Amino acid sequence: MSGSGNIPMTPSGLRKLKAELKHLQTVERGKISREIEVARAHGDLRENAEYHAAKEKQSHIEGRILDLNDWIARAEVIDTSKLGGDKVVFGATVDLVDVETDKPVSYRIVGELEADLKKRWIAVTSPVARALIGKKVGDVATVQSPGGVREFEVQEIRFEDPQDEASQEG
Repeated sequence: MSGSGNIPMTPSGLRKLKAELKHLQTVERGKISREIEVARAHGDLRENAEYHAAKEKQSHIEGRILDLNDWIARAEVIDTSKLGGDKVVFGATVDLVDVETDKPVSYRIVGELEADLKKRWIAVTSPVARALIGKKVGDVATVQSPGGVREFEVQEIRFEDPQDEASQEG
C-alpha cells in the first residue's frame, strides 16, 4: 500500500493510524532500544541471536513508522456522518440478503487500511464492495466469489460514524 495518490479512509480509520504511530514512537522505540542495549551487553555481536532479533524488530518498527507517516500524509478523510443518499458509496453500511440462501449480512465499505473481516468492514477495492457501489435499495449485486457467482439484494443503506468503537479501542 505504498506509492502516491490519496488513500480514502474514515475519521476513525485515521484516528487509529495516528494512535498506532504515537504508540510506536513513544513506547515501542524506547523498548526496542533497551532490548538492543541489553543484548549488546551479552558480548560478541556476531553470534548474538538476541541482538540480531532485536535489530530486526527495530527495523520492522521503523519501517512501520515510515508507512504510517506516509499513509497519514496521504489520507483523504471522508466524514461518513455527513454522507447520505440512496446509493451505496464509500463509508456506507449496507444490509444485504443472499438471494440464494436468504441469509442476511451487513458490510461497511471502508478504506483498504481499515478493512476488518471480524467487524464485517470490507475494503472499497474488494470484489463485494465494487459490486455494491452505486446500488440502491432493492437492487441486486452480483459478486464473483471463489465458490461461484453470488447475488445479494440491497435491503438498507446506512451512514454511521463508528466513533464509539474507536474511542473504546484507544
